[in-house]
Amino acid sequence: MHGSPLGDDEIALVRKELGWSHEPFDIPSDIYDVWRIAALNAAKPRKTWESRLAAAEADKRGEFERRMEGRLPGSFARAMDDYKKEQAKEPEKDATRKASQMALEIINKAVPETLGGSADLTGSNNTRTAGMEILTRDDFSGRYVGYGIREHGMAAVMNGVALHGGLIPYGGTFFAFTDYCRAAIRLSALMHQRVVYVMPHDSIGLGEDGPTHQPVEHLAALRSRPNTLVMRPADVTETAECWQIAMETEDGPSILALTRQGLTPLRTEFEEKNKCRKGAYTLGEADGDEQVTLFASGSEVEIAMAARDTLQADGIGTRVVSVPCMELFVGQSAEYQAGVIGSAPARVAVEAGVEMGWSRFLGETGRFVGMSTFGASAPIKALYEHFGITAEAVATAAKEQLS
Repeated sequence: MHGSPLGDDEIALVRKELGWSHEPFDIPSDIYDVWRIAALNAAKPRKTWESRLAAAEADKRGEFERRMEGRLPGSFARAMDDYKKEQAKEPEKDATRKASQMALEIINKAVPETLGGSADLTGSNNTRTAGMEILTRDDFSGRYVGYGIREHGMAAVMNGVALHGGLIPYGGTFFAFTDYCRAAIRLSALMHQRVVYVMPHDSIGLGEDGPTHQPVEHLAALRSRPNTLVMRPADVTETAECWQIAMETEDGPSILALTRQGLTPLRTEFEEKNKCRKGAYTLGEADGDEQVTLFASGSEVEIAMAARDTLQADGIGTRVVSVPCMELFVGQSAEYQAGVIGSAPARVAVEAGVEMGWSRFLGETGRFVGMSTFGASAPIKALYEHFGITAEAVATAAKEQLS
C-alpha cells in the first residue's frame, strides 16, 4: 500500500498468505513481550546515565546541557569581534576559502562542539584547523571526519549529527559538487537543522579546472531553496561575519560559497556591527549625486569597486552595494531594502554566475554583467576577460543606461 488501502479482499488474501489470524491492531502477547523486555533492559542503563549526569560537577553538567540545547558559548561573539579587530590592523589579500579556514581557527577553539570534515580535497577546502584530529573507527575522540569522495554521504551524515544534537557539523566540497549534495541539503532545510556547507571554488574563478568544476547556475539554484542561507563573502572580514551568522543560525543550513583566488581587502576598518547580517549593505558611497548603483557578491565586489573608481573619475556619482546573502536581505524591512537599492537611474549587478535572482535589485531597466553560458578552461584573468566580467564592462553598462 502507498496511497490508499487495497480493500478488504486484498487484506484477506494477505492474512491468508501470512497465516495471520489476529484482529486488526491486536498485538500478540509473544511479540509484545519482546518489546516489554527491551524496555526493561533499557531502563537500567538510562537511570544509571541520569544518575551520572545528576552527580556530575555543576559546570560539566551545564556545559553538556548547553551543547545539547544548541546554545553557543557566551564567549563566541567576543572571540569573533577580537578576530575582526586583528584583521583590521593588517588586512590580508586572501582567497575566501583561506579566510574561511582562518575564521575556523577561531571558531573551533571557541566552540568545542564543532565537528568538521571534507568530502575529499581537505587541502583545497581548507576545513581542517589546528588540533582537529581525524575521527576513526578505533578512535572517536577526533573532531574531523574524512568522508571520502561521497558528497551526498557527507551531507546525510551531517544531517544525522545535527538531529542528534550536541554537535555542530560542517563539511566541505567544491561548490559545483553541491549537485551531489542537493537532496541532503534540501532535507537540512526541511528539517530546520544547523548544518554548515563549506563550498569553495565558487565560480569560473577557479580557472584551469574547467567547466565541469565551474559553477554558474548553482548560486541561483540554491538561492531558490526555502530556509537556506547562501552566503558569498567578498573578503576576509565578510567571511568571518558570514561564518558567525552560520554558527548563530539554529533553524536551517548555511552554504558558504568561497573563492579559490585571492581577493583585495575591502573592509579595512573594524566595526563591531556584523554588516553581513542584513544581507546587503552600502560598501562604497557615491561622491556627489548618486547616478549609478552597482550590486555585487563575493569576488565581483572588487570589480564593482574598480568600476566605481572609473565612473567617479568621469564625474558620475556611483554607490557600491555588497550582497553577501540575498535571503537575509529579503528578510529586512521594506524601508531598509528600499534604502539599499536606492533610486539611481542606472543600476548594474555583477556576479560570475547566471542572472536569475538579481531582478529585485535591478528592476526592469537595470543591467546584469555575468554568465549566460558554461565556463571554460583557462587562467582566471583570461576567463573573466573572455566572458566580459570586468570593471570596464560594468562601467560601460552603467553609462549606456545614462545615455
